[in-house]
Amino acid sequence: MSSAVSPIGFIAPLFVPATRPDRYLKAAASGADGVIIDLEDAVAANEKDAARATLAGAALPPNSIVRVNAFGTRWHEADVMAMKSLAIAGIMLPKAETAGHLESVRAVLGNLPVISLIESAHGVAGVREVASHSDRLAFGYIDFSADLGCSMDRDALVMARAEIVLASRLAQLPAPLEGVTPSFDDPALVEDDARYAAAMGFGGKLCIHPKQVAPTLAGFRPSQKDIEWATKIANSGDGAVSVDGMMVDAPVRLRAQRILAAAKACDAAAAKA
Repeated sequence: MSSAVSPIGFIAPLFVPATRPDRYLKAAASGADGVIIDLEDAVAANEKDAARATLAGAALPPNSIVRVNAFGTRWHEADVMAMKSLAIAGIMLPKAETAGHLESVRAVLGNLPVISLIESAHGVAGVREVASHSDRLAFGYIDFSADLGCSMDRDALVMARAEIVLASRLAQLPAPLEGVTPSFDDPALVEDDARYAAAMGFGGKLCIHPKQVAPTLAGFRPSQKDIEWATKIANSGDGAVSVDGMMVDAPVRLRAQRILAAAKACDAAAAKA
């Protein structure tokens, strides 16, 4: 069941319905660095069992993870058990709220990577606990907004986003994945959403259409100006020195290193497109 592809590094993973096996490999060839095969929201209740059976008999990309149905639903246990026989890179657990949700999955799937999707008030309230049992976090802000009855405007969600980023850092996880942009015919909006998420401390963004992959990668790639600055700082030596009138020491060099690492990761993902 192991895979050489790890979901913890995904920048622009793309959702595809589990009911559409013809799209699995197409999604992998779209430029997305990960494929999220969805048994949850993309599948109607009366098609859940058939979708799971379809998934079990399909050819899967090596960079695929499966979003199972949430803990407590009548499909969750069968979904998790079905993952034992699949060659996948990991699973996504929606509506993750407690360590118990993760422990029940670990009991069946062992060390298979788990991305916990935070989508509710309880999820945000318990996100530090969830993070300590996860391999990565993701933010389902549309469901979260519906749960709270709040706007999806950026200002309304700053606290939740900040808490998810902080919880990831405290648990020494990779930077979390931002939620989807519902519009897929507006690449400028997708790129702007990705750039905003990157500024908040997210490390990638969930995509729902192949058209969103390229603008997502563009949004997470540091600007050329930032890359040039980071390169100069990284080459400034050790200790406290002055670079272009700015005092540079270890924390500044760490930021520069992270900018260069982000650029390298985005370029590597874009090269596969």
